[in-house]
Amino acid sequence: MTKKIKKDLQAVLKSLYNLVQKIEKMQKEVDKQVKPTKKPKAKAVKKAPAKKVVVTKTAPPTANEKIFAIIKRSKKGVNTEVLMKKTGYERRTISNAIYKLTKQGKIKTVAKGIYVKT
Repeated sequence: MTKKIKKDLQAVLKSLYNLVQKIEKMQKEVDKQVKPTKKPKAKAVKKAPAKKVVVTKTAPPTANEKIFAIIKRSKKGVNTEVLMKKTGYERRTISNAIYKLTKQGKIKTVAKGIYVKT
């Protein structure tokens, strides 16, 4: 009886082996017929751009600021001629700046044409 079971098991094993071979052939044929689909590419995670350091340029000083700085440094006062030489501005620009600075209360007139910081 064991010999018979052994023969039956060998026959089943042989038939299973044949079935596996047939399935592998079929799989290869299916793979040939079906084109491989492209795998979706994984989306690359974009890094946040590095923060740029904003360099702000300071505006050049205005005529009023330049003239006020010169008057502020003088102890005895400054007249229009000295301001013209030091700043390079025309008389009209200096007159306008002096007018505005006196209205703001930053400078005062000591004598005719001589200005000092208040």
